[in-house]
Amino acid sequence: MIDPSELAPSSDRYVAFAGDRRLDAGDLARAATAARRAHADDAHAVLLVFDRDTGRVVDLDLRGTEADVAARYALPPAPAPRRGRPRLGVVAREVTLLPRHWDWLARQPGGASVALRRLVEAARKADGPWDAERARIEAGYRFMSAMAGDLPGFEEASRALFAGDRGRLADLIAPWPVDIAREILGFLGPS
Repeated sequence: MIDPSELAPSSDRYVAFAGDRRLDAGDLARAATAARRAHADDAHAVLLVFDRDTGRVVDLDLRGTEADVAARYALPPAPAPRRGRPRLGVVAREVTLLPRHWDWLARQPGGASVALRRLVEAARKADGPWDAERARIEAGYRFMSAMAGDLPGFEEASRALFAGDRGRLADLIAPWPVDIAREILGFLGPS
């Protein structure tokens, strides 16, 4: 089950499907409510809610009324601003390096921690666009595997997805259910 405290404020992060039909997209409360409504209409419907950021299926508790489900997955209120210094969220962990690495870090301005943070931030900036694109494609593959893994042409379509070949992917998935095809293409970003 997803913990409501893990929710990220995004207007269309979640999408609900009943079989191959897209029900709704929005925050988790909206997607969960759409799934609850579909369950009320057809208790045997295959309902899946996906996190678009990861492509993973979200396990939801759909018991109770639509209002109960909406309240369960509503975004928590923003905490009131606090006085004083903000918490930086620093986490201490072990790092194993060779002696020459420790020597180099010790000579850096601010010490080892500051130097490591600078190196990590520089690497994140350099790899940022590639990491974001790779994460979108991997999320798309997870969604595609769950929703279309047994459809004809899946293997070739997954190759086109990983190659970032939007045109070829669109051609290969054209015979698939339209809502599934649209969602998959959405993982490659705007055309």
